[in-house]
Formats: sequence, C-alpha cells, structure tokens
Amino acid sequence: ESYFHWTFGVCEPEFYGAIDIDNSKSILFCPKLPIEYAVWMGEIFSTEQIKNKYEVDEVYYTEEMKQVLEAKNPSVLLLLNGKNSDSGLHTIEAEFDGIESRVIKTDQELDIMRYVNGVSSQAHIQVMKKAQPGMKEYELERADVVTQLILQLLRGKRMIYSNVFTYIGTNSAILHYGHAAVPNDKTIEDGDFCLCDMGAEYYCYASDITCTFPANGKFTEHQKIIYNATLNANNAVEAAMKPGVQWADMHRLAERSILEHLKEHDIVRGNVDDMMAAHVGAVFMPHGLGHFIGIDTHDVGGYPGDTKRIDEPGIRNLRANRELREGMVITVEPGCYLIGILLDKALNDPRQSQFLNKERITQLRNVGGVRIEDNVHITATGVEVFTKVPRTVEEIEAVMAGKD
Repeated sequence: ESYFHWTFGVCEPEFYGAIDIDNSKSILFCPKLPIEYAVWMGEIFSTEQIKNKYEVDEVYYTEEMKQVLEAKNPSVLLLLNGKNSDSGLHTIEAEFDGIESRVIKTDQELDIMRYVNGVSSQAHIQVMKKAQPGMKEYELERADVVTQLILQLLRGKRMIYSNVFTYIGTNSAILHYGHAAVPNDKTIEDGDFCLCDMGAEYYCYASDITCTFPANGKFTEHQKIIYNATLNANNAVEAAMKPGVQWADMHRLAERSILEHLKEHDIVRGNVDDMMAAHVGAVFMPHGLGHFIGIDTHDVGGYPGDTKRIDEPGIRNLRANRELREGMVITVEPGCYLIGILLDKALNDPRQSQFLNKERITQLRNVGGVRIEDNVHITATGVEVFTKVPRTVEEIEAVMAGKD
C-alpha cells in the first residue's frame, strides 16, 4: 500500500504502523511468525532487529496493537480513509492542513527518481535500436529487450518493476491499446510509427516515459508534421513551467502549440483563438497533459480538497488541476493523434469543421499518433527534466542508424 510504504519503507507483508504525533515517535506492528517460518523462509527477525532495520522508535507484535494503543491513550486516533481522485478507488488517508508529503518530493526521493528515469531512458534507446519491420508489437516488449536491460542497469536490485505498452502504425492513435479485446500482436511494417510507453520502477518509485519513432529509422514527411507538432508542445510547456503556474493553463498551451503547428501545414485553418474556443485542440489531443508521479505512477494530489475537473473536451481528462509548486514531479505528455472517430465527428460538426482541411486530414489519417512523455521536476525557477532520450527527428534517426 503506497501510503504505508512511503511512510515506513516496509517490504514484508502484514505489518501495521502508527505515528505518535505528540511525542514524535514512529511505531511498527509486525506479525508474530511461527517457528516453521524459519525452516521455509529463513531467519525470523526480533522486534529489536526490525526496529533497527526500519529506523523506527518502537516495534510490537500485531497481536499487541490494541493494548499498546490503549496504553498510549491518544486524544485522537486518525485512520486512513479517502478516495483516490484519479482512479476513483477508496484508500485510507489522513489529511493535515498545509501538508502534502507525497506531492512535494524530498531530496532522497528526487535522487531515486532521477536514477530510475536514467535506467528507463536507456531501455527506450535500446528498444529504438532493436525495432525493425517484420517484428511483432509484443516482441518490442519481451523480457530480453526491456526487462533484462532494466535488471542489468539496476545491478540486480530487488523491488523493481517495468511496464511496457507498444503501439504500432494506426494503433498509435488508440490511447490505451493492448488489452484482451485488442492484443498488441500487429506485425511492424515498413513506414509504421512505433509508440512505446514504458518505465521501470525501483523500490516503488516509478518512471513513465513515452517515445514515438519510425520503425524503419526514417521519418516520412507526414510523420514529421505530427511528430514535430507534439515536440513543439512538449518544449513549449517545459519552457513555461515553474512554481505558480496553473497546470490547466499548461494543458491549454499544449493544445494551442499543436494547433499552431498544424495550421502551418494547412491541416487546420483559421484563427487559433477561435479553434481553442471550439475545442478543436481536443480533437487531436483528447487526453490530459500529464499526471503527478512518484511512489505511484499516477500519484496522489492532482485534485486537492474540493477542486473540480474542468468539464470541457480534452481538459476534463486532466489528472491534475492545481498550481505547480517547487518539489513536485509531474509528467509532460502531449500527444497529437489522427483518431478516426474523433475526426469524423468533428468534420460533421459545423462549429469545428470550419477549421479542418478535410483533404489534408485524409492524406494524414494513416500516420496514427504521436505521444512524447517526460518526467519533470519543478524547481525554484523552472524545471529539471529527468528523462534523457533522443527527442528531435535528427536525434532519433541518428540513434536508429547506430550512432551514439
């Protein structure tokens, strides 16, 4: 459980924890294991050993929990209880005014996240180098390409995890592609786009990186248009991010940047302000710009208190709606997609169709989609981008050609 792990760092199951606020004491309750455990699983640690291992003040057995808490006689006993605003699932959460421990990262947390981003960045680069027409989508996800590399880079450490999603060709325009109904088993063809959304996790701290690249190592002119629209949005957002900026404004900036680039290539026409008012940006980027990341991939804190979602196309899917603060880590993942059902709907909507060049859209429909995702730390004056992968067309083509 992420809150518990963040607080105590315990790896073993069936532990409980408490914090004595008045006396600044941390307490763990561990299961009293049967003697047989030592035969099958190894040494049974004493309460003193557990205390030293996890650097807490007191350790008791779980069967003593009631008596220990009664003896301490706290004036208030706070228990975890809350709803995750991202997933909608209920978790247990104690809230204190002005304290958002998991939202603002410590220096140690930032070091771990830099490290795991470096590992994931290297895995992405290796996948780029290995991709080629004739492979299956799932072959880019297989253990010997990704997981083994991550294990090697993490030097065999335990408590790691990697999750990989690969989208090829027009499948790159399906936002959550690769599930039981639509398994990712397409054969990669010459000229296809590959979209890889993957990241390693170390000691529960996540990374979440997306790269999009041509399977054959060379961008077509049409692919360059959609890719650079997305890259421009990524760069514009990261240049504007700093403490005090509203995340919803960054989402709108990404939409605007994409529309401006598409206008340069005659895919959309007219005044960009009018396009924004008609929600044309959401036709090409129907998801939110990014999410908090930390001990969960979609970390907590996106909608503090009574903050509401903005009920408008595209931006209603934003996973955070708040002001950025120093110490936050958030993903920046704009996308530009040619999604048939959304394009058809927009072309039949007089309010939006006036801005769309149907002929140019028809030429580009088979490109699929592009997403570029970085993990970004908010600093006192701007941002630190943890993700270190090739991003420009020229950089990607060079890496895929075997250059360092």
